[in-house]
Parts: sequence; structure tokens; C-alpha cells
Amino acid sequence: MALSRVCWARAALWGSAVAPGPFVTRRLQLGRSGPAWRAPRSSKLHLSPKADVKNLISYMVTKTRAINGTYHRFLGRRFPRFYALYTVFMKGIQMLWADAKKARRIKANMWKHNIKFHQLSYREMEHLRQRCQQVSFRRYLFPRQLLVKHFWTPKQEVDFLDVYHSLRKQAHSEVITYLERASTLVSDERLRWRLTDLGTKVRNGAHPTAHDLLALRECFSTAPLGLNQLQALQMKALSRAMLLTPYLPAPLLRWRLKGHTTVIHQLDRALAKLGIGQLTAQEVKSACYLRGLNSTHIADDRCRTWLGEWLQISCSLKAIPGAATRKGHSIHLRKHRRLWPDQTNSSNSRHR
Repeated sequence: MALSRVCWARAALWGSAVAPGPFVTRRLQLGRSGPAWRAPRSSKLHLSPKADVKNLISYMVTKTRAINGTYHRFLGRRFPRFYALYTVFMKGIQMLWADAKKARRIKANMWKHNIKFHQLSYREMEHLRQRCQQVSFRRYLFPRQLLVKHFWTPKQEVDFLDVYHSLRKQAHSEVITYLERASTLVSDERLRWRLTDLGTKVRNGAHPTAHDLLALRECFSTAPLGLNQLQALQMKALSRAMLLTPYLPAPLLRWRLKGHTTVIHQLDRALAKLGIGQLTAQEVKSACYLRGLNSTHIADDRCRTWLGEWLQISCSLKAIPGAATRKGHSIHLRKHRRLWPDQTNSSNSRHR
């Protein structure tokens, strides 16, 4: 108690010697012989809390980048093969995340403005078609069967696309065989002769012109070659030619073929509106591969010529009656997983 009184007395004595002011504060610290004086902080000497936080974040980002660069150099020097796989994997994660964000923005805009799938621009439609789902690290051990193209190396992309094209090429001869068998059931003699002649030309390696194909459009609107009248074996062959799974019941096969061809047709109309000249070389090759041409080994000008001929044929055709609505497209693009591994580059054969 005596010590406390002494401290209070000293505080009063020191406080009486200083005139009180608005910028002077006194703080009594028990256990010391005198008070502690503290002046207000000067804005010239101290930064604001927001600036302190920004400086701290900037410092942490700089240090993280430096550590990350050192780590990458260490991996590249000590473990070059692992570093190559690690780099591809990390870039794949970044691209996959960017694609998911873009797809979310497109869908939000569709919902906000009540826009249907076929009303989108070509690039937006193509992006939604190629939208990928998240993959686990375990799938990274099997890049061709389970991973999307974001995780492929440049060499793997060429090799894998060649493998997938060889798979659909195996179905082409089967498609032509069923086409020739069905040609005998065409009632119109003129169309029957044209269809038989077309099959002969294709088997001999000739490339049919747009005029040859458009002259047969009536054959594919009714029986026996209309999509609603195709038999199960014919639909299985077409599914293999388009890199769609053939291991489904006939009604689902027909639904898949309708949805897939409708999406291709809508993409064609959007691309014709945009113009082939607006596409980059990579976009042209991707568009050609989707439609049945192995564009990985073909020059850009030839790909553009082929794609122009395809659009000439596609834009002259009508949409499939009873095709999938926007909801059906959403299910087709989002929920239905294909058993074929090439989810992002499934293609439509030009010999349909």
C-alpha cells in the first residue's frame, strides 16, 4: 500500500510539471519509478494498415516466386524426367481450372440472359463441348485412357490423336458396307444408282465432291437410311466412326447420335457465321479432327479448304427433327460420360 501511494505521488508530481495538451498522453506503469510518455504516431513515419498489408502480401509473393524458381531449378537439374512430367501436370491443372471458370461464366450468362446453346458464338459453343471434368492424380498414370488433352505432352497429343483416328477408320468400311446393303432398299431408282456409285467411288479411294453428297440428301431423311429408321448394327458402326461408345441399347444409341450430330450441325452454322478465316491454325485443326479428318499431319491451308467444303454441305442440310433441346444438350455435355477415352476430341465421320 505504501509503495502504491509513493507511485501515485510521483505521478502527480511529474504530471503537474507538464502542461496538459491535446497531443500528450500519460501512461502510468506500476512497478516503475516514473511515467511513460507516448506521442501520437506520425503519418509521415508510419504507413497505414492497408499499406502494411499490401507490402506484406507483395513480400510474400516475391519470396514464394523465388522459392518456387529455386525448387524448379533443383528438380530440372536433379530429376529431369520427373520435372518434365511435373511441368505438364501443373500446366494441365492451370488450363483445366481456367476452362472450368470460363465454362461457368458462359453458363451464368446463358442463365441470366436466357440464351440457348445454339445462340452462343462458335467459340463459346466449342468451349462448352470440350468442357472437361476434374481428374484425380491416379488418372495421370494412364494419360491416353483417362486424362483429358490438358495433361498431354505435344508428342503424346500427336500419338494419341493418331490412335483415335485409327479406331474410327476401322469403322469406316463397316459403315460403307451397311450403306451398300441399305441402298438396295431405296425406292427411287435414280437415288439408288447414285448411292451405289458413291459407295464404289469411296471404296476405290476417290473423294466425293459436295455435289455428289448433296444429291443424296433425300436418302437420309426417310427409310431405310433416316436416323429414326436405322438398325442397331448400323448405329453401332456409326457410333464407332464418331468415337462414341457403341455399348448401349438401341434407343440410347439413337439418342446419342441425334445429340452429337445436332451439336456438330449447330457448331457448323456458328462457324459459317464467324468465318473460317477468323480461326487460328490450332482451332482449324481441332475443328477438322472433330468432323472426321486427321488434321495432325495436314497443312493449314488444306485443312481450311476441307473445312470449307464440309460447311458447304452441312449448312445446306436441315436440322434433325426432334433433336435435343437445350436441356438435352446440357445433359449431353455435362452428365453423360463416354466410355471412349477421347472425351474432348470425339469426332464425326464424314462418311455418315
